[in-house]
Amino acid sequence: MNIREIELPGIGKKFEIETRDKEKIVIIIHDDGRREIYHFDRDDYEEPISNFTLTDTESRQLAAIVGGMIYKPQALETIEVALNDLVIEWFKVEPGAKAVGRSIGEMQIRQVYDVSMIGVIRKSKQNLINPGPETIIQGEDTVVVSGERKNLKRFVHEVLAKGDT
Repeated sequence: MNIREIELPGIGKKFEIETRDKEKIVIIIHDDGRREIYHFDRDDYEEPISNFTLTDTESRQLAAIVGGMIYKPQALETIEVALNDLVIEWFKVEPGAKAVGRSIGEMQIRQVYDVSMIGVIRKSKQNLINPGPETIIQGEDTVVVSGERKNLKRFVHEVLAKGDT
């Protein structure tokens, strides 16, 4: 997915989103909290095929539903929540990833990557809240990590994805 952010002075911000399937969505966030959402035909990005406006409250409710905060599908492997510069991301550890069989402390994720692991959900549905440095990561664990986006991306790429060094 490709996202372009554009400042609209005196109005707010505009986000142009192009999905993997070449769908285009434009969201304008007004300074007063309103959101205008436009959906474009993949063959014609000039004229929207649908649009609607949401209040700030409606937008947050919709975001919670779409973001998986209300209902988490069983097949969901990653999710991300952003709070200003802080990002909280759920990521399924791929079998064969560098993290598998290693402890949180051994990986020194806070020192090396400047991220924190705040939870681990085992395939057996066991939840480890605020896991300690002795916690061993297993393949197919879902880990909940927090930090700045650039640090999380590096951590996920170098430690949690399969085959990376």
